[in-house]
Amino acid sequence: MVREHERASVRELTHFIGGTHTPGTSGSHGEVYDPNTGEVQALVPLANRTETRAAVADAVHAQREWGGWNPQRRARVLTRFLQLVEGEKDALARLLSAEHGKTVADAHGDIQRGLEVVEFAAGIPHLLKGEFTDNAGTGIDVHSLRAPLGVVAGITPFNFPAMIPLWKAAPALACGNAFILKPSERDPSVPLRLAELFLEAGLPPGVLNVVNGAREAVDTLLEDPRVAALGFVGSTPVAAHVYATAAAHGKRAQCFGGAKNHMIVMPDADLDQAVDALIGAGYGSAGERCMAISVAVPVGEDTADALVARLKERIGTLRIGRGDDPDADFGPLIGQDAVDRVRSYVGL
Repeated sequence: MVREHERASVRELTHFIGGTHTPGTSGSHGEVYDPNTGEVQALVPLANRTETRAAVADAVHAQREWGGWNPQRRARVLTRFLQLVEGEKDALARLLSAEHGKTVADAHGDIQRGLEVVEFAAGIPHLLKGEFTDNAGTGIDVHSLRAPLGVVAGITPFNFPAMIPLWKAAPALACGNAFILKPSERDPSVPLRLAELFLEAGLPPGVLNVVNGAREAVDTLLEDPRVAALGFVGSTPVAAHVYATAAAHGKRAQCFGGAKNHMIVMPDADLDQAVDALIGAGYGSAGERCMAISVAVPVGEDTADALVARLKERIGTLRIGRGDDPDADFGPLIGQDAVDRVRSYVGL
């Protein structure tokens, strides 16, 4: 933990509630490390139940106005947000790299994948059209209308601090919901900046609130009856907890946990292409993503020997460096716990 006399040298982060940066009042903080050095670079407040409920209350109030906007007007906010992010994409990528550790090039990809969903959500007016069925029964016509749920939440992981929050937030906002984001406390600065940019794009204050925290904040969102639905991405044990608790409280929940890709390499495979895929998957973002291929199964000993030989040659040319090193192929892992876990995999 950071000693009190050292705290003056690190940034003090906040929540983002009601369109303003809100200092934490719980007295509990998490530490945001610089993966390049292992040093603490910021302190992030960890919300308690009272703070989280206040954010929900603010979102409930703000959603009433936002839900009354027509879909085209909401889409214009998303379009303006896209323009603002494009204008400072490199600064966002560097901020993301500085807290996560992935290279700046990887960070650009993180942001771009998120923006692609915002672009999709900007086309939501057509998808929000209701339906009409004439004479569904004798003398009966049927109308279906689409309406916002109200307040929804996203609980997102450390490995994609721009992409996954945007995947969760953009469709929810486009549909007229207020959104509460609980990002990872390991790299919260980019989510906070994205919230500022949404506000600048015309989103009414309180429609997107960012609450930093750990389990207490998550459980509050899961249990508060004013939160209608949640989306989660993270580890399998936490996904199981989020899904079960949300279901027990009558909420809609979408949970993704513990994903990893696998590869089968057939004897007639293009081994150069297979190696390219393995290198990109295994070392892109330092392997801290669900697209990392953790298991490759070559079919036949000859295939295995040839694949291993090519992999060893390619891996030997990879350069490890700081996340902001333009010549680095991959940067550091996010923290010492991640280093220890990877070492355990390979028996070091």
